[in-house]
Amino acid sequence: MSIVDRSQKMQVASLVGLSQVVVDYDTIPDVLPNEVLVKVEAVGICGSDIHYYQHGHIGARKVQYPHIQGHEFAGTVVEVGEQVTNFAVGDRVTVEPGVPCRMCEKCRSGKYNLCDQVVFLSTPPHKGALRQYISHPEDFVFPIPDELTFEEATLAEPLSVAIHALKRANLRPGMRILITGMGPVGLMCVCAASFYNASEIVVTDMVKHKLQVATELGATSTIEIPLETIPEDYFDIVIETSGARPALQSGIRALEKGGKLVSIGFPKDAEVPIDLTMMLQRELDLITVYRYANTFPLAISILKELKEVVGTVITSTFELEHIDEAMKKATETHLDSIKVIVYPNKSGKKQNTE
Repeated sequence: MSIVDRSQKMQVASLVGLSQVVVDYDTIPDVLPNEVLVKVEAVGICGSDIHYYQHGHIGARKVQYPHIQGHEFAGTVVEVGEQVTNFAVGDRVTVEPGVPCRMCEKCRSGKYNLCDQVVFLSTPPHKGALRQYISHPEDFVFPIPDELTFEEATLAEPLSVAIHALKRANLRPGMRILITGMGPVGLMCVCAASFYNASEIVVTDMVKHKLQVATELGATSTIEIPLETIPEDYFDIVIETSGARPALQSGIRALEKGGKLVSIGFPKDAEVPIDLTMMLQRELDLITVYRYANTFPLAISILKELKEVVGTVITSTFELEHIDEAMKKATETHLDSIKVIVYPNKSGKKQNTE
């Protein structure tokens, strides 16, 4: 069953050059037997989207123009493939954007985020979700409860990063945790740390508004950088989300002996010096995080629990026809901007039938 008119073309946001994004048109995708077609209702702009937008690459991954960004999204099922059993037209869903091969050793061991063949939406050369419709395998699509808005449901993706990070760190109830950088992922780490019953959740940022939001989400205390200093030799776990070199160094000093430094944020430079001598003498663990695996159901549950406060992370919304303004707003991370949401299907423009 389908409720989509394929004589029409859908609108897409095309990245056509550095910091240049325009509204374009493309054909509505067909669905494979195991796929659903999702009408995209809300897309969150991610830090990686900003990086590709401004710099055209992350490490060796380079944008091939024109490119469609976006991988944090939610929407409505409008068509199902003939083999689909878990979804029906009209279901509200969010989508896990990385689809692995399901057959390699990494996939079979549960570490499918490390699969060499993973197709991750918006990571070049794979197109993303800043478009009106997208097809996706049903086993990487998840229902969202009526209590969550589409905007709130987009946060399941960054919250999944946070859950994966805390699982990697083996956070246990009663531990003291420091989270540096209150962008969307940092704020989602606050949510996850609160869920896992950390005894102290201390957060840092340079923007007061972000620290206020962190407090609403469960942070027990805040540190405004650079005005206030970070305690040394105190925390069991430090979660570093900014990728900033000073944050990594201060994070090492903040850990007590035997502590764990968890690095999430990509640094500006590929090589970053760290005080390895201090880490050796204090037997500190360095843990890195790359995306996530088997986290979406829990992320949705946590978002439902935090329904009353999680919306504070969303600071701006735009229709697709204003995608250029949306991307520029998303780059203002040094200001009050946190999470920018784009609505691909609220555009005032008519669909192009040419």
